Amino acid sequence: MRHLPAFLDIAGRRAVVLGGGAVAQRKAALLRSAGADVLSVTAYADAVLDGCAVAIGADAPEAQLQALSAAARARGIPCNVVDRPELCSFIMPAIIDRDPVTIAVSSGGAAPVLARLLRQRIERLIPPAIGRLAVLAAEFTGEIRRRLPDMSRRRQALERLFAGRVAELVLAGDERAARRQMAAELRDGNTDGGGMVFLVGAGPGAGDLLTLRAHRLLGEADVIVHDRLVGAEVLAMARRDAALIDVGKTPGMRCADQATINAKLIQLARAGRKVVRLKGGDPFIFGRGGEEAEALAQAGVAFEVVPGVTAALACAAQARIPLTHRGVARSVTLLTGHTRDGMPDLDFAAAARSGGTLAIYMGLAMLTQLRDGLLGHGVAAATPAALIENGGMRTQRTLQTTLAGIVDAAHGWGSGGPVLLLLGEAVGLGVGAGGGNRTLIASLEGWSSTIELHPRRALV
Repeated sequence: MRHLPAFLDIAGRRAVVLGGGAVAQRKAALLRSAGADVLSVTAYADAVLDGCAVAIGADAPEAQLQALSAAARARGIPCNVVDRPELCSFIMPAIIDRDPVTIAVSSGGAAPVLARLLRQRIERLIPPAIGRLAVLAAEFTGEIRRRLPDMSRRRQALERLFAGRVAELVLAGDERAARRQMAAELRDGNTDGGGMVFLVGAGPGAGDLLTLRAHRLLGEADVIVHDRLVGAEVLAMARRDAALIDVGKTPGMRCADQATINAKLIQLARAGRKVVRLKGGDPFIFGRGGEEAEALAQAGVAFEVVPGVTAALACAAQARIPLTHRGVARSVTLLTGHTRDGMPDLDFAAAARSGGTLAIYMGLAMLTQLRDGLLGHGVAAATPAALIENGGMRTQRTLQTTLAGIVDAAHGWGSGGPVLLLLGEAVGLGVGAGGGNRTLIASLEGWSSTIELHPRRALV
């Protein structure tokens, strides 16, 4: 190890920046963010180092940079000259700032670009609110030392607190609840963390469409309770020793009802487990996440909701179909094709009046009823429509047609994956699916043809 990592306290102290370019300005801003009194100069003179705590040179003539380095070293003042390791007495690292938590990454000046790339990778793993957890711990320092005088026990308790419900409440943004939780656990001597449930949206199925928070939680969860629409690619991101519980609802098949799922989540959390309830798309859009949140709240179980990319957005994006378009559609209405008494449970009149794009989830089984209901309430027969199967995944398929022709065009088309129906004038403005997806185009007259669309090939 060539350099000794250290963090300088320069709050209220003078810092000199030599140079007048953009790099020098960025260094001056960084020093100010640490509380330094920055003196920016464009020409070196020995007097500028008087009372100085740290000096940085950039964007200045070579002779001045060398003079700054030599004088600072002679006075014992830490000095950094950007991209000139031989003139530096310290290295400026790449920084992950989660004040008061700071993580620095350095290549010893050998490869600054590599250090920045490593910083970007690490930054994705560190929650933005982690610094608030450090602030909370500082508030309870005296109480923790008083109740846990033994250093070993104190360290073990803090590790459990930082990995348990207190930490998750902070990361979820509820510091008031976290403060109450920490006080209660210290008071009761219960520092084993406690359980918590995370209602997590898995997105459309592609692993790289997960949110960063969802990815982190999959790697931390003790138990993952998942739906059938959550694919193997996403489940593979779970911790290796995590328990996987499949509660998927397959149409026509016996499966766990919602009350049973709610009870299971409560049981696992009360047993001290960190539970991820993983749902395709977004948990609060036709995912019954609201019912689970209500059950958890009534049971007094801590929970957090982590949104996911919902199917309507993912399907339309991959099929290159706009959901809104200036002068064509200014709204999107999300509907479900689920039935009540054998008919789709939606207000056809309101849907017909929307004037925007309709996105109807799980509508393939009720396609005839949906078509007839919308036509019967004034939606034009020639309105562009699209059926999208396995939206957002590599196996996505798109069938483009019209409202009147959709039932005939879709006959025998589905392969068993989840299907979304998009309907509206904006749907007709799609530019085709990229990535080699196969798109079927069917007209009102009922003819159809299969066209292979390529992202870089014009279709005439």
